[in-house]
Amino acid sequence: MISARGVSWRYGDNPVIDGVDVQARPDRVLGLIGPNGSGKTTLLRLLYGALRSRTGQVTVDGDELRSLPPRESARRLAVVVQETGGETALTVAEMVLLGRTPHLSTFQRASAADHAIAERCLTRVGAAHLGSRPFAALSGGERQRVLIARALAQEATHLLLDEPTNHLDIRYQHEVLQLVGQLETSAVVVLHDLNLAARYCDDLVLLGNGGVVAAGTTDEVLDPAILEPVYGIGIQRLDLEGDIHLLFHPVKDPA
Repeated sequence: MISARGVSWRYGDNPVIDGVDVQARPDRVLGLIGPNGSGKTTLLRLLYGALRSRTGQVTVDGDELRSLPPRESARRLAVVVQETGGETALTVAEMVLLGRTPHLSTFQRASAADHAIAERCLTRVGAAHLGSRPFAALSGGERQRVLIARALAQEATHLLLDEPTNHLDIRYQHEVLQLVGQLETSAVVVLHDLNLAARYCDDLVLLGNGGVVAAGTTDEVLDPAILEPVYGIGIQRLDLEGDIHLLFHPVKDPA
């Protein structure tokens, strides 16, 4: 379980996250939602240690994150961030194999078993055919799938993803999030699309104005009365055969 208590972050004089509490429960997918600028990505970075809050603390399975050695942290937390993709000479297979690094000692070479795990993870994200291609030559969507495969190869107990469906066509948006939900890990996912959040997240944290506006199960948080003031748009919720669907419409100016 990943737990944050009273974490904060500011950019210059501008507070983005202020005294926020978050809990990612075992074997569940937690979605971080909210408008642009609400601090979703900042909070995710605090949860995996790329940013260090001056207040509160983040714990992973009861251990304070800042106390974990880098290799141990990488065995527990696998992260997929939005990357513009710097140039690299690595092939796709080599990129995914990097996910095995936390499990290797210094100077130890990847074994046949490590290669098999990497290949299996590429297959799971529908990218097995890309193995021999240069990573730098891939499209944005292809790169995203490869980065998710690298995270899966890490075999961490917690997976954190920053907009993993960015650049993906609609088929792979659903396939990737379905895959995340099937993993035997806890997962924290930053999402913009509320209907994807409705379908694939077990719990949600809605951010706005520097703090948590609402937190709970997906059913509890995706209440139009909660969402409309935060997003500034009219929202209609339809519950069809156990699934939540949200329809959006501009708020009419009063006559």
